[in-house]
Amino acid sequence: MSSDFYKSLIENNKKWVQSKLDEDAEFFKKLEKGQQPPLLWIGCSDSRVPANEIIGANPGEVFVHRNIANMVVHSDMNMLSVLDYAVNILKIKHIIVCGHYGCGGVKAAMGNQSYGLVDNWIRHIRDVYRHHQKELDKIKDEKMRFDSFVELNTKEQVYDLAKTSIVQDAWTRGHDLYLHGWVYGVGTGIVKDLNVNFNSNSELEEFYKLGV
Repeated sequence: MSSDFYKSLIENNKKWVQSKLDEDAEFFKKLEKGQQPPLLWIGCSDSRVPANEIIGANPGEVFVHRNIANMVVHSDMNMLSVLDYAVNILKIKHIIVCGHYGCGGVKAAMGNQSYGLVDNWIRHIRDVYRHHQKELDKIKDEKMRFDSFVELNTKEQVYDLAKTSIVQDAWTRGHDLYLHGWVYGVGTGIVKDLNVNFNSNSELEEFYKLGV
């Protein structure tokens, strides 16, 4: 037998559909014709960070990929498949990597506790800490160090995104593609632009520039 919570999901869907139809009787007919979103959002799986709602976007306006701690791992075929489809099929113009303060994955990477299978994923986040250990270890206040790590992790993911063959190939072909790094404040609802923006591989080290 279905729980009351599960039943409420079905009822909430009906209410949402009706609210959209009240605004625009053709709302779903328009969506049915296809999608052409201008933005790919790579964010954290955290339930408090809903991509569309944060930026006031409607269905059809944001293509979304989410994982623990908004990571761009060069061997993650799920992320690469989403990225390839977004860039080469949907022809998106902007990619935002959005971290968030209080991220559980980033917090876990700051300690030694084992969480099971997810430890293998967290290892990628720990690698980011290792690259910035001197800078982070100088921050004595734990919350400030945590917040700084969240920001540094997000910046590194934007750099890793720029290093992918998919993005570099798009730039070589003249695709007008922009990468951005944000951090979202769960307690404020405000996003912070980290000012790490790319629209070419000119800022990458030479050995990361692919001759595609």
